Amino acid sequence: MTGDLIRVVLADDHTVVRAGLKAVLGTAKDIDVVGEAKSGEEALALVERFHPHVVVMDLSMNGMDGLAATKEVVAKKNGTRVLVLTMHPEEDYLVPLLEAGAAGYLVKSAADRELVDAVRAVAKGDVYVRPAAARVLAKGLTKKDPHQQDRERFERLTERERDVLRLTAQGYSAPEIGERLFISPKTVDTYKQRINEKLGLSHRADYVQLALRLGLLAQD
Repeated sequence: MTGDLIRVVLADDHTVVRAGLKAVLGTAKDIDVVGEAKSGEEALALVERFHPHVVVMDLSMNGMDGLAATKEVVAKKNGTRVLVLTMHPEEDYLVPLLEAGAAGYLVKSAADRELVDAVRAVAKGDVYVRPAAARVLAKGLTKKDPHQQDRERFERLTERERDVLRLTAQGYSAPEIGERLFISPKTVDTYKQRINEKLGLSHRADYVQLALRLGLLAQD
């Protein structure tokens, strides 16, 4: 954004904290606090009403918490960006919040020094984190499972559907699978149809590729 006042909504369930944040932001002539919320639900209502550039979002609030509210704000895709301001250190929440769509993360102990710069950075499209958070980000990316999405899809299946998927990937026919699982070949085909619908698979090659990524072919 350029030229206009930066419209900000403050979301924190403590009145004293909101007053302090408003006082800090009040020192900046280019920032206008247009609304205050004490819960995630109230923050979403103010986003709909004022279309702020930035929501300064606390994590721990009664009702809808900051993480859930952040996801809702991001899902609206209306240009509002979320700067998370919390007492929790980056190690606790930084990576999941950035994955949820937050545009910045600032601990409350640094708010008096960094809040204005953080709001400005987030409003113009940058991602704001403290330099000290680089280590947390690097560690989070290293730990991230490249096949997490595949694992989550696999977890949606029932235990019997997982058995059918694994055995199909291992090359067994419907009659052979039925014999091993004590069900009819027709029932095996029914399970395959359910697997295809849930996971978007269509060929045995798809089963094999998924099973390879998840390490299922090593199982008996």
